[in-house]
Amino acid sequence: MQKHEDWLKKSNRDLRSAKALLDIDILDTAIYHTQQCAEKALKAFLTYQRDPLRKSHDLEFLVKLCSIFDKNFDSILNEASELNPYCFQFRYPDDLFDPEKEDVILAIKHAEHIFKFVKDRILELQVGQENLFK
Repeated sequence: MQKHEDWLKKSNRDLRSAKALLDIDILDTAIYHTQQCAEKALKAFLTYQRDPLRKSHDLEFLVKLCSIFDKNFDSILNEASELNPYCFQFRYPDDLFDPEKEDVILAIKHAEHIFKFVKDRILELQVGQENLFK
């Protein structure tokens, strides 16, 4: 398995975790996993492009890096911006303890869209590469 596939697998597990945690009302951890899903999906694309990974949790920065290779990534910048704070927000007792359930549901939709977007972009690139060698 290629390294980008490993990142996608971990991203998908974060998405599944967010959904499962929503179902049992563990909202603070669920929303954290939405940010993690998006982060790992974006890193999957960068790994696919053989771009050296930077240690960053900033989704806006990662989207901008992906946009260097594919301008279509600009279309997910707003969703990434909305998920960005969930890397840190709600993780510690001094923060707000739990997000609103509606916010978690929306965050899951954003994470799911980013995951699918990245996966589809990689598949399109792979198909394009196969056509080069026919």
